[in-house]
Amino acid sequence: MNTKKEIIIGFIVGLIANTIGTLLYILLFSDLTITETFEAAVAQEHIGSLLALGAILNLIAFFGFLKIKRDHRAKGVLIATILTAFIILYYKIF
Repeated sequence: MNTKKEIIIGFIVGLIANTIGTLLYILLFSDLTITETFEAAVAQEHIGSLLALGAILNLIAFFGFLKIKRDHRAKGVLIATILTAFIILYYKIF
């Protein structure tokens, strides 16, 4: 397959895994609804922490792709994780 296509697939999987991880964390550990939790996280400046906890699922996707020898897809997941890190850094600074 095309290398760029494989990286894009991995990137999309990384974004989806991060989103699902964040929502799963909210559903399991928050007494509030998803919207209320996001609003509270923004108000209390904890949105970066919430995104970081959601990124834990990227580990599963990354090592899963490495195990099945899809290195370019794992690279896409890594790029999505680095993008998440920059978003977290942005929220921490500003």
